Amino acid sequence: MNAEHKSAWILVLTTALAALGWIFSKETIQGLPPFGFVGLRFLLASLFLLPLSYKKFRELTLHLLLQAIGGGTILAAALLVWVYAISVSETLGEGAFIVSLSMIIVPIFAWALFKDKPKRAFWISTPIAIVGLAMLSLAGQWQSSGAHIWFLFNACLLALHFNVNSKLAHKMPILLLTCIQLFVTGIIALCASALFEELPDNVETSIWGWFALSTLLATSLRYVMQTLGQKGSNSANAALIMLLEPIWTVILSIIWYGEELSRNKLLGCSLILFALIFYRTDGRLFKVKQ
Repeated sequence: MNAEHKSAWILVLTTALAALGWIFSKETIQGLPPFGFVGLRFLLASLFLLPLSYKKFRELTLHLLLQAIGGGTILAAALLVWVYAISVSETLGEGAFIVSLSMIIVPIFAWALFKDKPKRAFWISTPIAIVGLAMLSLAGQWQSSGAHIWFLFNACLLALHFNVNSKLAHKMPILLLTCIQLFVTGIIALCASALFEELPDNVETSIWGWFALSTLLATSLRYVMQTLGQKGSNSANAALIMLLEPIWTVILSIIWYGEELSRNKLLGCSLILFALIFYRTDGRLFKVKQ
C-alpha cells in the first residue's frame, strides 16, 4: 500500500471518528449541560496543543492575536449553536447532512467578504442542495424539528469561520492558531454555561466516559489524523473523502438510536450529498465521456 492509499484510509477513519463524535456528544449532554460540555472539551483540547505551540507565542503580534481571538469567537458561536441543535434534535443524521452544507455556503461569504466570485459548479449545486434541505423539512412519517434551523445556522457560522480561518492560516502557525481558537471557544462556552445553565448535583461515571471519548478521540485524535491524512493526500480526494462523515453519522444514528429513514429523509440526504459531490468535483464525476 503506497503513501497516498494510506492517507486515504486515514481520512476514512477520520470521518468515522467525526461521526462518532456526534454520538459521544449526544450521550455526554445527557448528564452535562451542553455549553459546559463544549467549554470543558475545547479548553482541554487547547491545553493538549499548548506544549506544541507555546514557543510560537513570542512571535505573535497583538494585531494577529486579536484576529485569532476573533476567529475563535466565531468558532465558539458555531459550536454553541451546534451543541444546542444536538440537544433538541432526535435525528442526528439529518443534522449532519445539513451541517455539511457549510461547504456550499462558504463561497457566499467569500463573495461577500473578499469579492471572490463563486465557480460555475456552485450555481448548479446550490439549488439541488436547497431542494434536498426542503425535503428534510417536509412533514412525512417523522416530525419536523426546529433543530433544522439551528443546524442550518450552524452551517452558516462554520462557513463564515472557514473563510476567516483560511486567511488567518496564511498569517500564523497552524498549531498556534488552532490552540488559541480552541482556548477562546472553551472560555466563551464556559462563560455561556455559567450564565445560562445550572451544574448538575451529580454526574454519573458513564457520562465522564463519554466526555473522555469525545475529547480524546473525536477532538484530539481526530484532528491529528485529519492533518496526517491531508498531508499525504490530494486535496480534491481528501475533500471528497471527508463527505463520508454525514453518511457515517446516519448509519450510527440508525444503529444507536434506531433513527428511521423515511422516503423524504432519504431523498433529501441523497440530494444534499449529490450537490456536495458535484460542487467538490466541479461536476467532473458526472460528465458523460464522448
